[in-house]
Amino acid sequence: MSTSAASAQRRYIAGRVLSYALLGIAVILVLFPIYWMVITSLKLPREIYRAPSLWPNTFTLANFEKLLADGSFILAIRNSLIVSTIVTLISVTISSFAAYSMVRFRYRFRGVIGRLILFAYLTPGSLLFIPLSIVMAQLRLGNSLVGLVLVYLTFSLPLSTWLLQGYFRGVPRELEEQGMIDGLSRFGALIRIVLPLSAPGIAAVAIFTFTGAWNELLFALVLITSDSQRTAPLALSYLITSDVLPWGPLMAGAVISSVPLMVLYFVAQRFMVAGMTEGGVKG
Repeated sequence: MSTSAASAQRRYIAGRVLSYALLGIAVILVLFPIYWMVITSLKLPREIYRAPSLWPNTFTLANFEKLLADGSFILAIRNSLIVSTIVTLISVTISSFAAYSMVRFRYRFRGVIGRLILFAYLTPGSLLFIPLSIVMAQLRLGNSLVGLVLVYLTFSLPLSTWLLQGYFRGVPRELEEQGMIDGLSRFGALIRIVLPLSAPGIAAVAIFTFTGAWNELLFALVLITSDSQRTAPLALSYLITSDVLPWGPLMAGAVISSVPLMVLYFVAQRFMVAGMTEGGVKG
């Protein structure tokens, strides 16, 4: 083997080793907080407040039992599921029609409406929670899941609409025209052609919307006052009393709250892969 070939092979091996090393570091940085959360939830209280250890001396489910004893956290999980699911369904449905109209139709002020949608998404929630809380109080929806759904839609709809515009632009207009020549209406072309071909994008938007509604705390903290209407993040925040941090129950609650999101991401990932590999255009 010549000197240049040997040098090139060494550089190739060094590059691969460096790539795998950086990838390993990235995986550790991503997974270590999750690992620490799970391990802490399985530790005894005296082990949590001692010197940090990567492995508990004694595994226990006492933190989960303490958290779930009165059933209030299960109720909070149910409330979060209800709110997040309804927000996702409404947001994806409305934003699909809104994004399609902005991509396919030409009408006055279409560009202005698009910029307003982007501006609404970029507006910080910290500037809106006081006006929205006043509006919800006047509508007598201040301490209800219905009010929380309406508030969450104010920031999920602009994001969903903005994201879906990009996916709909990627669908060739000729496919819709061919479908309408074959007898489909404009609505039928949207339902039978555009939406199926945009399934990966719709799944991604649904994931973002559900995750945003599931993790939201600020508006829930302002609007919800009764125990029976609390969502999961709000219930976790109320575990902290004064300067006392019950790390065991907090981590147990974080583990339980992560399960629906993990299931959603797993199912949606498979759906997105299937959506990207199925279908095609015969030429």
